[in-house]
Amino acid sequence: MRQTKLDDFLELEEQNKELEKLVAVEVEKNRQKDKIMFHQNKMASMGEMLNNIAHQWRQPLMELSSLFIPIQARLDYDLELDKKELKESIVKLNDITKYMSNTIDDFRDFFATSKEKEEFKLSEQINASLNIISSSLKANNIMLEIIIKKNPTLVGYKNEYTQVLINIINNAKDILIQRKIKEPKIKIIVSETKKDVLISIEDNAGGVNVKPVENIFKPFFTYEKIGGTGIGLFMSKLIIENNMNGRLWVENTKEGALFKIITPKN
Repeated sequence: MRQTKLDDFLELEEQNKELEKLVAVEVEKNRQKDKIMFHQNKMASMGEMLNNIAHQWRQPLMELSSLFIPIQARLDYDLELDKKELKESIVKLNDITKYMSNTIDDFRDFFATSKEKEEFKLSEQINASLNIISSSLKANNIMLEIIIKKNPTLVGYKNEYTQVLINIINNAKDILIQRKIKEPKIKIIVSETKKDVLISIEDNAGGVNVKPVENIFKPFFTYEKIGGTGIGLFMSKLIIENNMNGRLWVENTKEGALFKIITPKN
């Protein structure tokens, strides 16, 4: 009888070990799935990012051309070049090329993978996000209002945080365009409490027509967005809640959808 109980115990112990192994394998699989989806989200953004680069560079390229044309014309017709005018053109050329170089840095940082947490000013990441997508907003006549009540410092993966901002703003932009909203607008407000940093992003597109609204954070849930992958908002929630110990949620207001990102100060 005792031997039977001992055998049963050993068998149960062996089953527990096998179960632990299976659980560990499944946990690792889920981690790998998250990594793959994160990569897919980046790749899905690449086409849109390239389009944004085109928007960002179109105007400065035209400005470069407008500076070179009169200089070339004077050279072609052996006319004297005014030194003061030439120096002013050179200064403008340097400013434009510096701007274009900074734009490339912003895009490069967006696609870089943060390996370690670091301190960063929230306003800097908002600016980095807008440097990437502002031309696209202007091209679609979308008004952007930014209210920074505080400019707190966060500790985390700043490039991933930038990606979250871009995902949410791009999502709002696409819905505003798709629904053909008159006087489209996106409002960003930054504030803080004693413990947390709060950034809210609200549009006037009429809100999320899904119940419950939290479903838009599910993987591969494309909502109304035409051509969407359904990964962007899912990854945004994953980044904020898993990587930065914060919270991300959405609610409907009288105007439209309101996304709130809350992250701890420390």
